[in-house]
Amino acid sequence: MSSLVSSSHLQLATFALGTVGWILCTISMGIVDWRVWHVDNTTIISSGIAWVGIWKVCFISYLHVSPGYKEQFCHKFSGYDSSIPREIYAAQGLLLIAMFMGLLGLTATIFALRNVYMGITHKILITRFFLVGGFFYIFAGLCVLIPVSWNFYSVTQNQSIAFPPSYCMPSSPAAQEAGAAIPIGIVAVILLLLSGTFSLSYRFPVTTNTITKF
Repeated sequence: MSSLVSSSHLQLATFALGTVGWILCTISMGIVDWRVWHVDNTTIISSGIAWVGIWKVCFISYLHVSPGYKEQFCHKFSGYDSSIPREIYAAQGLLLIAMFMGLLGLTATIFALRNVYMGITHKILITRFFLVGGFFYIFAGLCVLIPVSWNFYSVTQNQSIAFPPSYCMPSSPAAQEAGAAIPIGIVAVILLLLSGTFSLSYRFPVTTNTITKF
């Protein structure tokens, strides 16, 4: 059993990295500042800064205040609006998939580590759980990488968005920059891909102190 446990130290790190990566993926999906717009007209956008997320846009305003806020206006993206860029809707779907895939990867890793540390030396079961978990981690990482890269490219190109009038947003900013969600997403990608690589690298020890089941 000792050799079995010692062979799984890297996979224990896999679980830790995967957990942090999954949490960061969830955080990046939930926060609103994917793109930070700087606008010249501060009549409506009082602070001159608006945050464009993948679920809604928000800005500080003394003229338009959303219910439940003191000085902030937020407008959620409703259904499919052709004026909203495809990368925003792609991010919604892919990050939901990533969150689900990451959770499955964590679950598979937990089952594999449970068998290892309880001395259940079932070679096929342990190996398959680590392999399945690795594929889930990598798939989740790729699902985060695509929207993060796509939205970051749109920011670097200072692309405009033709918001409907109900959003109270200009069609283009004076300047824009990447919000906190993008670097958080990048770190999540790195951790998830590392977790997947480590999990796939698992090799069952040749000899153990207990009878190996096949």
